[in-house]
Amino acid sequence: MIAPLLVVIILGIVEGLTEYLPVSSTGHLILATELLGFDAQRWALFNIAIQPGAILAILVLYWRTFRDVLVGLVSREPDSIRFVRNLLIAFMPAAVIGLLFNDPIEALLENAVVVAWALIIGGIAILIVERLAKTTDAGGVAGVSLRQSIGVGLVQCLAMIPGVSRSGATILGAMSLGVDRKTAAEFSFFLAVPTLTGATVLQLAKHRDEITPDLIGHIGLGAFVSFVVALVVVKAFVGIVTRYGFAPFAWYRIVAGTAALFWLMLR
Repeated sequence: MIAPLLVVIILGIVEGLTEYLPVSSTGHLILATELLGFDAQRWALFNIAIQPGAILAILVLYWRTFRDVLVGLVSREPDSIRFVRNLLIAFMPAAVIGLLFNDPIEALLENAVVVAWALIIGGIAILIVERLAKTTDAGGVAGVSLRQSIGVGLVQCLAMIPGVSRSGATILGAMSLGVDRKTAAEFSFFLAVPTLTGATVLQLAKHRDEITPDLIGHIGLGAFVSFVVALVVVKAFVGIVTRYGFAPFAWYRIVAGTAALFWLMLR
């Protein structure tokens, strides 16, 4: 039997590695619990509760951007106002649907077969968008239009299906609406802050009776591990996307999803 602390570290690494890549962190955490023989239901709350580590990584890496936006809001600088407006608009659809359909969404988190199929279909979607999308330089998140922000917010709701990938859905959604790769990736990073924070708060409030002192310690360690790993991954991700695009992640999804599907059918 794998020691609980090793489970915590493994899941923390998986969260940090996959949260901001278009490969689905939730899907990989579900598959990790299945592959290693963990009790998926027991670790479901933990998997969501460690997301603040990944959130903190974005706040640290882009602290100057957040500082400039806060300063700009005080002085009513138009770009800062548009930056916040775009994120809030993109966040609202997921917030509403998450509150209304929380129980059905939670039920999907225990279905590894859904994850496998979503990985495959999502990989194919990435290849199609990469080939067909016509993008122009938006000049940063503040340059994204109101229509594009609404579209990204609606597409993000697809990520409530485990295996779809929140970052993948938002990045590809933005690109399909004409936003350039770099801005689409940064929009996804920044949008993760309110989205993951909201999801974490909702789950912790709903399952507060299940939170024990041991679980709090495990969450703290898992969040720290995911924070450290995410710091490295996000910096590397931007460089990879700029040079190679999203195709490598698409093929990874297709291979991983196919392998997971066969493993789940044969076990």
